[in-house]
Amino acid sequence: MFKKFTRLGIFLFVWCLADLQAKELWVLEVDGVINPVAGAYIRSHLEKAQRNDVVALIIKMDTPGGLLSSMRDIIKNILNSSVPVIVYVSPRGAQAASAGVFIAYAAHFTAMAPGTNIGAAHPVNMGGGMGSQMDSSSSKAMLEKVTNDAVAFIKTLAQQRGRNVDWAEKAIRESVSITETEAIKLHVVDAIAANLDELLTIIDGKTFKTPEGDRTIDLKQVKIKTIPMGVHRRILDIISDPTVAYILLMLGFYGLYFEFSSPGAVLPGVLGGIFLILAFFAFQVLPINYAGLALIIVGILLFILEVKIVSYGLLTIGGIIAMTLGSMMLIDVNQAPDTLRAISLKVIIPIVLFTAAFIVVALSYVVKAHRRPPTTGREGIIGERGKAITNISATSGMVQVHGEYWKAVADQPIEKETAITVLSIDGMVLKVAPLKND
Repeated sequence: MFKKFTRLGIFLFVWCLADLQAKELWVLEVDGVINPVAGAYIRSHLEKAQRNDVVALIIKMDTPGGLLSSMRDIIKNILNSSVPVIVYVSPRGAQAASAGVFIAYAAHFTAMAPGTNIGAAHPVNMGGGMGSQMDSSSSKAMLEKVTNDAVAFIKTLAQQRGRNVDWAEKAIRESVSITETEAIKLHVVDAIAANLDELLTIIDGKTFKTPEGDRTIDLKQVKIKTIPMGVHRRILDIISDPTVAYILLMLGFYGLYFEFSSPGAVLPGVLGGIFLILAFFAFQVLPINYAGLALIIVGILLFILEVKIVSYGLLTIGGIIAMTLGSMMLIDVNQAPDTLRAISLKVIIPIVLFTAAFIVVALSYVVKAHRRPPTTGREGIIGERGKAITNISATSGMVQVHGEYWKAVADQPIEKETAITVLSIDGMVLKVAPLKND
């Protein structure tokens, strides 16, 4: 029995030791816009891969493009990586457009699945903002500068990785797009792989140049580890849509307004705080124009002041203008040359008008309630009607008001069962007078 346990122990020890010594190949999945979330996802795992001496890092990519700053951050990390990076445009029907073209060109090895396409990398000034449709010489000059810079950048990548320079320039200047078979013929990508297993077979044994020297991929006894994007990054990726972030911001303002107007309600304040935190969390990964955010806040303040100050609607008009302009300026589209859009006017206008009507009407009711004479407590009983329960004199008597019995006095005698009205209150004694005929 002892020998059996000894053999089992030795077997487990050897198995664990072999498992610890086995190297890994990591697979990341980027499905969507190239934004700071995707950039942080790739950067963090690429840094870990280098520390853990991972054999290679595969990025399964399906993207319509994204932010220029995030794209450059990813490419900078790929170019300086000591771990070979393979970009795999997958699954079938996927694309590597705009920023995806640059990332594909920067990779040590690029493959495409059947039924995919690559291209259309021309930088554009996204629609939706106030200046997006201006056909001025300055905007044309700026777009030309951005285009020339993008061309120079992708030429550098193409020369470094030995890919087609002429097609890369056409993809930017003419927005051309090609299929996977055309990409192979034009030396844009390195291989076509139907699935991940076929890709692993293709790259096994290949040698790639890295800043720390040549690295050969040996996939014998290598563990394939797929690392999905974390839940917190997926949530951030969803709420980082400009329209979603804008709606969360407005919902946050509504919640706080409810809480301040009705202290103690708790739920509106809690929800408002959560929405605002999510909105500002999303703003971390969006190119926010803080002048636009300030205009939105000014617009809300003008709506509130409309109830306090007699402006004959001028403050409301000013609030609508400020909030509309702020909403249109909130996303800085000049820093988002690919897929990011400014907030649509179809979303802005209904929200602005609803906010203006909601705040003005709600505050009007609040002010009217404050100006209304008291209807409860000591002051609320003055002017109320009642009935004399006993004869009332200048020193004593009893009346019934609101179904309650009160001590009462009167300047002139009042007979029992006479209708009375309350003139004033002194402590717990009412001063009353006979009610005149209506």
